[in-house]
Amino acid sequence: MNKMVDLPDTLPVFPLPGALLLPRARLPLHIFEPRYLAMIEDCLKTPERLIGMVQPNPRPNNEKALHAIGCAGRLTQFSETEDGRYMVTLGGVSRFRISQEIEGFTPYRRCNVTWDAFERDLGATETDKVFNRESFMKLLGRYFEARELSADWETLQSADDELLVNSLSMLLEFEPEDKQALLEAPSLSTRRETLVTLIEFSLRGGDTEEIIQ
Repeated sequence: MNKMVDLPDTLPVFPLPGALLLPRARLPLHIFEPRYLAMIEDCLKTPERLIGMVQPNPRPNNEKALHAIGCAGRLTQFSETEDGRYMVTLGGVSRFRISQEIEGFTPYRRCNVTWDAFERDLGATETDKVFNRESFMKLLGRYFEARELSADWETLQSADDELLVNSLSMLLEFEPEDKQALLEAPSLSTRRETLVTLIEFSLRGGDTEEIIQ
């Protein structure tokens, strides 16, 4: 198990709109931009092999601004294609808060980070003690039907609370700001509540009309 003392004070960061990584989850990535190819190569040389996934947060006075909270993932799988692209998988370790971006000579961005307030991310798998799974699965079924999506319902039904909620939070198509809200949820129960709200909002078509029956 990781400990806070083992986590570095600086991270290379990968700003990718809509890409969400959560602790104990896995995120596959297709890397082809030269600056991020360099980032992967440098990451492989470090003992921690950590990369910080973070959402861009552009503002009128700073188009390159980032959200303060991201999630660090350990590079657990790596392969190179014949044309020089990388296929990698990050295993979610812990969320972090950016304290300052580092001005340096790397082609990719790096930040000073703090891990305070995210000790729970390094603990055991979370459970959702007030999770009404039957109601949730009915709502999810309506969402998949409305979006004409298919699913392995047997696998979804058998998944534990954290795997189910976090996987759906990462996979379902929501706006980047919504993904950030899911990331910043302080507990699994809060993340599930946020996920339900987003699904219901999507079923309403993004307005205040009645949810599709």
